[in-house]
Amino acid sequence: MTSETVDGNEGFEMEEGEIEAFLNEQGVGVLSLARDDEAYGVPISFGYDGEDRLYFVFLGIGERSRKREFAEATERASFVAYEVESKHAWTSAVAGGRVREVTDEEWDALEDAIEENAWYPSLFSEADPMQGIQGWILEIEELTGRRSEE
Repeated sequence: MTSETVDGNEGFEMEEGEIEAFLNEQGVGVLSLARDDEAYGVPISFGYDGEDRLYFVFLGIGERSRKREFAEATERASFVAYEVESKHAWTSAVAGGRVREVTDEEWDALEDAIEENAWYPSLFSEADPMQGIQGWILEIEELTGRRSEE
């Protein structure tokens, strides 16, 4: 494990298994999208499949969706999940990759991942189906993590 000073704080790189465990424990983060020269960061709940995909649900409100417009235009998205207990106790994981809409065949995997660790897991109530739900996947190409304590 490598240690280095980051903005005055000592930080440690996390191993792949630590990063995966951290993502499985989290339920919210920030998805960063881009269109042309405009960035758009969205706080959002997510599900993680434990391997190489993060799942998101965009709730359609009205005919235009800014998240959808940016997601469709984004060539490479970035997602960060983090936890801060104090300035000396923090953990973060950053995933980068392509973001795309789920296919019909991928809805079960999306629902499983969302139900497993998303912040709002009852989104898919069978008693009250919602309209305008869009499922999205970030296919992880790069995954890094840092924490404050070894």
